[in-house]
Amino acid sequence: MRSQKGTFRALIAIFVAAVFLAGCSSAGSTKSADGRGAAGDPAVWMAAYGLDGLGGREIIDTLDRLPVAERPDDLLASVRADQVVLSRADGGEVSVPLPADEFYVSVAPYTDETHECFYHSLTTCLGELRNADVRVTATDADGTQVIAAEDLRTFDNGFVGMWLPRGFGGTLTIERDGRTATVPVATGADDPTCLTTARLT
Repeated sequence: MRSQKGTFRALIAIFVAAVFLAGCSSAGSTKSADGRGAAGDPAVWMAAYGLDGLGGREIIDTLDRLPVAERPDDLLASVRADQVVLSRADGGEVSVPLPADEFYVSVAPYTDETHECFYHSLTTCLGELRNADVRVTATDADGTQVIAAEDLRTFDNGFVGMWLPRGFGGTLTIERDGRTATVPVATGADDPTCLTTARLT
């Protein structure tokens, strides 16, 4: 009996660790990819998700644009500083490098509810403001140079993504309906790819 309890606790610990590394809790997707290739053959199951042959930036773009209801609930896609890590519950895992000179940051602006996040998960992270028009501006640390300024629409998961230069440090300002949020951002090897502290006031 004790050994069964110990095994159950170990399985729970592994699941919790996987969710933490991915960044966010389940977004409630309904699409599953059961039987889409063996864990030992990444090319097969990557193709089943429509990701085979894609580079890291293309994978992010593809999964970002999926409606939440169509995001596979048996695939974790964790955006790290230099790679996107794709993993399945059956043990299959692939790491795809990201551009050497660019860093992907996902931001979830909010007014009432948010969550903790470090590495953005393209399949499980869910923000408050879904399909919302926003203005995003990246400014250097001195506040004197605008690195990027774009009118964007949050994805169906409530996040908006930006590609910034690596080694950048400054702020992101998000504007929507007369409200503004400003958060620090950095794009080094140990920096987060998921920002969920941008409260619009």
